[in-house]
Amino acid sequence: MQVEYINPFIAALKNTFRTMLSCEARRGKVAVKQNSRAAHEVSGVIGLSGRAVGTVVVSFSTQVALKAASTMLMMEATEVDDEVVDAVGELTNMVAGSAKAELAEYNLAVSLPNVITGPAHEVHFPSEVTPIGIAFDTDWGPVSLEVGLKAVREPVTA
Repeated sequence: MQVEYINPFIAALKNTFRTMLSCEARRGKVAVKQNSRAAHEVSGVIGLSGRAVGTVVVSFSTQVALKAASTMLMMEATEVDDEVVDAVGELTNMVAGSAKAELAEYNLAVSLPNVITGPAHEVHFPSEVTPIGIAFDTDWGPVSLEVGLKAVREPVTA
C-alpha cells in the first residue's frame, strides 16, 4: 500500500465532514490493519476497481453516525435505522468519489456503498491488499478510515 493512495482519502474525509456536516475531522494515528474487525459499529464499505483494486471503509461510532444523519436529514436520529444507514452510505460514497477524482490515473470505478452495522463486525479486504487504518476524532466522536488499494499491472500485449 503506497502513501499516495492514502492521502486523497484522508483529504476527502476531512473535506466531506467539513462541507456536508459542518464538523471537523482531525486525523489521528495511522497504522497497518492487523485484523478484519471494523473500528466502530456502523461501517460504509465501497469497492474500487480499475487500474487499481481495493476497498475503502468509513467506520462510524454509533454516536457519530446518528449525529451525521441528523445533520444531513435535518431531523433527530435516535437509532440506527434505514435513514441512518442511507446517510452513512452516502457519506462513504462522497469520500470515495472525491478521492477517486484525485486518483484519476488509476481509472477507478466505485461500487455502490454497502453498510454493515453491529458491534465487532468484520470487513474483509481483497487477499492481496494490505489495508491502512486512519483514526479520526470529530466534534461528535470517533471515526475511522480504512483504505486498501493495489495497482493492477497492465496486461502484456503481443
